[in-house]
Amino acid sequence: MRVVTWNLWWRFGPWEERQKAVLTVLRELRPDVVGLQEVWSADGVNLAEWLADELGLHWTWAASDASERWQRRIGRGGVEVGNAVLSRWPVTDRAVLRLPAPADLDDGRLALYARLDAPGAPVPFFTAHLTSPPHASAVRRDQVAALAAFVAAHRDGTGFPPVVTGDFNAPPDSDEIRLFGGVRTAPAVPGQVFFDAWEYADPTAPAATWDHANPYVHPGLGPSARIDYIHVGGPAGPGGLGTVLRVRRAGHGPVDGVWPSDHTAVVADLGTTAPERRP
Repeated sequence: MRVVTWNLWWRFGPWEERQKAVLTVLRELRPDVVGLQEVWSADGVNLAEWLADELGLHWTWAASDASERWQRRIGRGGVEVGNAVLSRWPVTDRAVLRLPAPADLDDGRLALYARLDAPGAPVPFFTAHLTSPPHASAVRRDQVAALAAFVAAHRDGTGFPPVVTGDFNAPPDSDEIRLFGGVRTAPAVPGQVFFDAWEYADPTAPAATWDHANPYVHPGLGPSARIDYIHVGGPAGPGGLGTVLRVRRAGHGPVDGVWPSDHTAVVADLGTTAPERRP
């Protein structure tokens, strides 16, 4: 199963050209499941629906209830922002979590759950978008605690471990990422741990998903870093179900002269043969 996560940078920049570039990258990747953040919907068109139609995938999405805070940034009303899931298999259940945040930082960040009717076992799939300011680690800790509880409430009834994707806006050694993973500190939900797919990557591979090589990256939001994740719940199911075989970046660089987003996508191939885990 090929999983992709990608923040699509909403309607910022040359969004019409970027939309085509995003499609080109996803078409080349041929994913089975995609978790998307900063997806727009406006004037009867939804970016997730358009991508799904072009790629022949099922889709579901959830709109933020604070889209007006985003609209002020582009000076245009009527454009919603939210999370979406694209899937090769039908979505049989879904739920939405409004992530907690104080009023001054609350711009309607969400987590979206979709249960996918994959062959062999249903897949409990999640995609989340955490608060972004560099000083907001404590807020993100609260958000990953809520996200972990949300996953725990929807992960049962299948042998496939939960897959949690998204833009966490935090580097791997941060308090919030360690708390969510639960393997370098006590987990947010007792007994529930997640493995960072990137730990199975080639250690020499470029890892930054927020990279100053990208002209859309805001220079005031810190150095280049890996802030986008594919987490796989552990321990893996029978026969190594849900283990990570390969992981890499994608969409890093211009497509016909246009960078698709300010973020780079992460791509992971999950399978049933457990590879040797990197120390």
